[in-house]
Amino acid sequence: MHLVTAEEMREMDRQTIETFGLPGRVLMENAGRGAVRVLMAHFPDISGKKVGVIAGRGNNGGDGFVIARHLAQAGIHVTVYLLSDSNRLGGDAADNFRLLAPLDIPVREIPDDIALNEFKPEMAVQDIWVDAIFGTGLNADITGVFKSAIDFLNALDRPVLAVDIPSGLNADSGHICGVCLSAVATATFAFPKIGHVQSPGASYTGNLHIIDIGIPPHIVDTVDPLQHLLTKAAAAKIMIPRSVDAHKGQTGHVLVVAGSKGKTGAAALSGLAALRSGAGLVTLGIPKSSLPVVAALGMEVMTAPLAETDTGALSDDAWADVMSLLKDKKCLAIGPGMGTGLQTRRLVSRLIMESPVPVVVDADGLNTIADNPEILRGCCSEIVLTPHPGEMARLMGQPASHIQQNRIPCAREFAVKYNVHVVLKGARTLIAHPDGHVIVNLTGNPGMASAGMGDVLTGVVAGFIAQGYPPGTAAQLAVYLHGLAGDNLAAAKGPFGFIASDVMAALPEAIAGLMASGNIKRYSGSVEPVLEK
Repeated sequence: MHLVTAEEMREMDRQTIETFGLPGRVLMENAGRGAVRVLMAHFPDISGKKVGVIAGRGNNGGDGFVIARHLAQAGIHVTVYLLSDSNRLGGDAADNFRLLAPLDIPVREIPDDIALNEFKPEMAVQDIWVDAIFGTGLNADITGVFKSAIDFLNALDRPVLAVDIPSGLNADSGHICGVCLSAVATATFAFPKIGHVQSPGASYTGNLHIIDIGIPPHIVDTVDPLQHLLTKAAAAKIMIPRSVDAHKGQTGHVLVVAGSKGKTGAAALSGLAALRSGAGLVTLGIPKSSLPVVAALGMEVMTAPLAETDTGALSDDAWADVMSLLKDKKCLAIGPGMGTGLQTRRLVSRLIMESPVPVVVDADGLNTIADNPEILRGCCSEIVLTPHPGEMARLMGQPASHIQQNRIPCAREFAVKYNVHVVLKGARTLIAHPDGHVIVNLTGNPGMASAGMGDVLTGVVAGFIAQGYPPGTAAQLAVYLHGLAGDNLAAAKGPFGFIASDVMAALPEAIAGLMASGNIKRYSGSVEPVLEK
């Protein structure tokens, strides 16, 4: 599903009106009518409620006027609170405002705080609110009567349906413009906006509903948004059923090069997660002194002892052995628990540049790249990086706060600049690709904020690459299923307290559930016997 910026949405509206010939008033009517359907679905007892529509003087307010008209025609008690003088309205909004009078819909004009204070007692008895103050064009902090009205409504703690986007939410970033109405649901038009799904905006949006207002598909293709939502349907479409006669030699062999003294668990988690995602074989390349510990952690993985430093970390003397191990492998995962000593960094740098198979880089491998990102240029194979915001900050030489405030632009910039796939972890994990497209994942929850979750994700990405998925596609599927496994655990066990190994163990069930949702056969090529009577 496309995820659009405010400018992309404006361009689609403009082309629909100017080149396709669908009047703006028709789009506004479609928007308002669709929002009413959402409102009535959310509040089935609305006929006995008082509804307040709080509106600005732009097109978002015009949508609110349409909503008020349809509610009144359905016999619902509705009052419009206009945060402006009505003589300042124009265009389609003014046309729809004029249609309120013949229906005897009460309108309160509130151009300033004095008028707002006058109507607060009446506003306080409204049961449900429709927020039609600001649309997707807002990009500055809210002040004056608009701020006062939003503060007042938030304090009332009445349910709010936001029209297109909660007032105060930046559509392109999810940032709050000083203050923002908190909605239980949002009826947005044509496509979700970035601000709806990025934090903190997602917390203000509530349940998101997409209203088809009549934007022609060929106009969407012309604009070609670069952001997309990774929905269940999209993830299911990626999955490929396994052949009924598949064996472990066909489902891919992953080499995980990871671990150091005292940090063997990270290597084991990554290797076992690759198996849980469906890889046929996994070999762990680890410092030789850690071999007994890792061997005890995972019975199903094979191990390969590698040259180490005096401190028990991997040495660059291991390079030849790793390259030999890679000869029959489909993917290399590198980084978890490795440490950042000089010899280890040398090994990591050389493997990233010279690996003959796709490489998934996490943790200390990312810290090595941060020393010299230029090693990513001219690599022999595709690279997938899986940083959390702190690691992304080091990769880009920026504060972590800058990364969090600009997640999509930062992930896209790095992916395009260095021709890599970037999985920027966190709430609403992003997958950015070298062509500039960014995928926003919707699975995952705060209960996954615990040690080892990233190590598991590294293994899952590598596991899907080993099974034959292109690295970018593997990253999308891995992120979705990793989050889905966590969501299933949160639903079954509680909001937190489950750990990385629990998520790893829950992967097969998540995979089965996704395949079932997409009506995907578990195996391809099987024949059901028919018993003749």
